[in-house]
Amino acid sequence: MIAHQISIFAENKPGRLAKVTGILGKEKINIRAISISSSDVFGVINMIVDDPARAKNVLTKEGLTVNLKPVIAVVIEDKPGGLDRLIQFLARKNVNIENAYGFVLESWKKAVFVIDVTQMEGVDTMLVGAGFETLDADALSAVEPFHYMKY
Repeated sequence: MIAHQISIFAENKPGRLAKVTGILGKEKINIRAISISSSDVFGVINMIVDDPARAKNVLTKEGLTVNLKPVIAVVIEDKPGGLDRLIQFLARKNVNIENAYGFVLESWKKAVFVIDVTQMEGVDTMLVGAGFETLDADALSAVEPFHYMKY
């Protein structure tokens, strides 16, 4: 399954991320995962949100430069070697990862690793055929948050 990531290009200045989160919060768009990278002057904010098309529209209307890009969200085991299993498989298949980030679904059980690959076509099918689970935008939106144990 293919998910969609929004990428926001912004000046690397105080308040830019606050503008983005403020707009999304006002519109009741839930941020499921976020990654930020920057250079001296500009940065890129990559996000998985519960309504990527609407997020792109509202952010664009507010004057931000936004791109909607297909990505693959792969469920991996949250244990040592869980990520390596996925990465080794992709390396053997000669799949180039251009961008990636992850988050834990359930501690010591499941995590999600979001990948942006050079040749998106067929990678999802290849992963599923090898026994990996992938999540689309709807499945990512339905992910239950991890509940911490209370002592």
